[in-house]
Amino acid sequence: MPETRASHQPPAPHANAPLRRRLDPQAGALMVLFCLALGFQQVAIKLAAADVSPLTQIALRSSMAALLVLALAYRRGLRVTHFRAHLGPGILVGLGFVAEFAFVAWGLDYTLASHMSVFLYTAPIFAAVGLHLLVPGEQLTRRQWLGVGISFGGMVLALAPATELAHTADILRGDLLGLLAGLAWAATTLVIRRSSLSEVPPEQTLCYQLSIAGLLLLPASALLGDLDEIRLSGVAIASLAFQTLVISCAALLLWFALLRRYVASQLGIFSLLSPIFGVLFGALLLDEPLTANFLAGGATLLIGLLVVTRQ
Repeated sequence: MPETRASHQPPAPHANAPLRRRLDPQAGALMVLFCLALGFQQVAIKLAAADVSPLTQIALRSSMAALLVLALAYRRGLRVTHFRAHLGPGILVGLGFVAEFAFVAWGLDYTLASHMSVFLYTAPIFAAVGLHLLVPGEQLTRRQWLGVGISFGGMVLALAPATELAHTADILRGDLLGLLAGLAWAATTLVIRRSSLSEVPPEQTLCYQLSIAGLLLLPASALLGDLDEIRLSGVAIASLAFQTLVISCAALLLWFALLRRYVASQLGIFSLLSPIFGVLFGALLLDEPLTANFLAGGATLLIGLLVVTRQ
């Protein structure tokens, strides 16, 4: 995690910010842990969906995590003036975060957790293309463009209707929502890298995201009547605790810290592990069926991602 200054002043962005480093073994190990946690995220939401709707889970976890991260940010010297200084891009990343997880919650009502894990993590492909167009020093080579094409072909194959599954139209709808979630995540990454948020402490960026998510998604859950149907079973409490402490706090703080220090397109190579973990968890814990076209398309998509992100 990045250190704060002894004077309790957060590191200020400057015009000559150092270039991001290439991945090292420590960053690789941290990314494995990050991907393991995120691979279980969709399964945790699905496990508790009968007791707490996916949208309400995300609204509650964002609100609770926002309080924890705000307390951490205050302890590390961040004050209201620091948040005002970056309010514009902060609102943008907050809205992107809301869109990403609203699509995840909506999509999980239709598709399988394993499918959502794969389609959500198309984000590095979309981000790599955006970084190529908008961020100096992160241009794609011909080989990487080939990887983008392979990934696109894998997406098409994975989205193809599977006759062995029931409710294929609903599953396709959920899969498309997963792709939109990936696009929203990629857009958030681009906003961070193209704005002053690229050099602020990760706690500050996460505060924007979690606070805006709580402010928007909790009223949405109330209007839909989901808050009245909450049942705090043991599974629901465990899932919400995991999502709040591990996903919304620890994992996302780690992601932003790595994003500040390392080349974003290189971090994507380890994102291959998240959908793999997600598919494994979905099959083992939810007994989700794995169709031939989904496995083939998912593998092709991940091969393309590997081509795009490997050094």
